Amino acid sequence: MRAAVVASFDQPLEVKEVPIPEPGAGQIQVRIEASGLCHTDIHAARGDWPVKPTPPFIPGHEGVGIVEKTGAGVTEHSVGDRVAVPWLGYACGTCEYCVTGWETLCESQLNTGYAIDGGHAEYLIADARYVVAVPAGIAPAEAAPLTCAGVTTYKAVKVGGVTPGDRVAIFGIGGLGHLALQYAQIFGGETIAVDVTEEKLALAKQLGAAHVINAATTDPVAAIEALGGADVAVVLAADPKVLEQAHASLRRGGRLILVSLPKDNAMSLPIFQTVLKGIQVIGSIVGTRADLAEVFRLHTAGRTQVFCETRPLAEINDAIEEVLAGRVPARLVLVP
Repeated sequence: MRAAVVASFDQPLEVKEVPIPEPGAGQIQVRIEASGLCHTDIHAARGDWPVKPTPPFIPGHEGVGIVEKTGAGVTEHSVGDRVAVPWLGYACGTCEYCVTGWETLCESQLNTGYAIDGGHAEYLIADARYVVAVPAGIAPAEAAPLTCAGVTTYKAVKVGGVTPGDRVAIFGIGGLGHLALQYAQIFGGETIAVDVTEEKLALAKQLGAAHVINAATTDPVAAIEALGGADVAVVLAADPKVLEQAHASLRRGGRLILVSLPKDNAMSLPIFQTVLKGIQVIGSIVGTRADLAEVFRLHTAGRTQVFCETRPLAEINDAIEEVLAGRVPARLVLVP
């Protein structure tokens, strides 16, 4: 099969022939139809984060495809089913986090496209327990971004406690942000879209944003304060300056939801303002299988739109450069 392989962190990905993997007990073989390109894939391929994957490996954790084979003992899915293979590739299933609905905090977890070969290939192997069925009517190219970008931002809005009338600022409108905006509105929020490109802000307006702010030409903190301050700020841009702006834009009692992962793993947090204004700082990590099923149900019901463009898997390195240059309005999806 053809796969995009990270051979080393200082080289482009190699698109080459590798053996088709076979499923073991409890596993399924998935023939990939579409695989979303997440910024995390780029960090993985370049070894940017403190805990690094081990080359060679295949990135990709927004894989959607058809079950071709099942291993011994698999009862969750059958050959011919369409499934989504998310970031959480494996969890122990028995720790306190797994049994209380927080499997994404399991200390034994293995992540797709990081510790386990992922979806930027023609086939992958997945734990049958941790893939999620894709409902009929959702095209693979739309289901792929929902598998990470969707469920991650949906979870962020949930843990942010967004309620009707809350003013919700989304910092970073793109593959994740255009979905975060929609989920915040589904929960009843008055949304503020913050970005540095007019194209993405135009998309935010199209999706119903009540306010848009171009942070390249306007101070977003002052602009949001003029609106009365944000009740919730969801940060999807990985620049520490943006995280700090989001914190400063909050009104008293506001919630800062951290989703993006800055390369340098740090931001400046003003303690006095955080304490005296009663601000909550909350980390939000992807979502569970149950969350992803909810995301798919919302999409099936016509509540969300996925803006994406497809590229051949063979052009993955060019696609990465497009993402890094900010030339993509929302999500790129790779097709084998």
